[in-house]
Amino acid sequence: MASVNFSLKGKTAWITGASYGIGFAIAEALHEAGAAIVFNDINQDLVDKGLAAYKAVNIPAHGYICDVTDEAAVNATVAKIEKEVGVIDILVNNAGIIKRIPMTEMSAADFRQVIDVDLNAPFIVSKAVIPAMIKKGGGKIINICSMMSELGRETVSAYAAAKGGLKMLTRNIASEYGKHNIQCNGIGPGYIETPQTAPLRERQADGSRHPFDQFIIAKTPAERWGTTDDLKGPSVFLASGASDFVNGHVLYVDGGILAYIGKQP
Repeated sequence: MASVNFSLKGKTAWITGASYGIGFAIAEALHEAGAAIVFNDINQDLVDKGLAAYKAVNIPAHGYICDVTDEAAVNATVAKIEKEVGVIDILVNNAGIIKRIPMTEMSAADFRQVIDVDLNAPFIVSKAVIPAMIKKGGGKIINICSMMSELGRETVSAYAAAKGGLKMLTRNIASEYGKHNIQCNGIGPGYIETPQTAPLRERQADGSRHPFDQFIIAKTPAERWGTTDDLKGPSVFLASGASDFVNGHVLYVDGGILAYIGKQP
């Protein structure tokens, strides 16, 4: 029986917006599996912080300034990466923003900005790397989707619209380029422990859970928040030869939230 190939040795992986957080954890996992790591962020300060963070964990990452919503900047960055590191074998469209504003109070400009970063940018970056993947004989694209690719929630109309669109872009890239041995899949994280969500997990003065923390625990069969480490295995699977016949799929790493109606109050 052939062994399952999770190795990324000799591969170049670009994880967008991966100076910290989920993108950083995915980069760590792909590095551990053997890939050369490339990341970008929107300004020098964030790139420098990212480079320092990678250096602290002994990952020789390559950092670039690039606004992923700017097609000319993306094309220039891809050319630079190909020249300085290698052809991009694995693209992780991780960069994203969220604006929590009730829909009737949200300006069209704010809505457009979220769509631009969370949906237009994955289109722009994927479009930029696909030609070289075709030439090389294949590649992997991983889009960081969301439970909001499936569910709505108050105040996140733009984010849910973008992430729902990203799910369909994932399926369309798979449909259009699968014949070139390009697999495009998504990862849909559940509620993940990050510094940004820390205030929502703090114990109250009486020792009880924060109301939002209670809500998440009650909605999650695993009865816990996810960690960035929970995303590492799925990332390596979707980046490696182990998933060569998996295409157009969104892998939800959510502790079972989407399968569960939730606890009765």
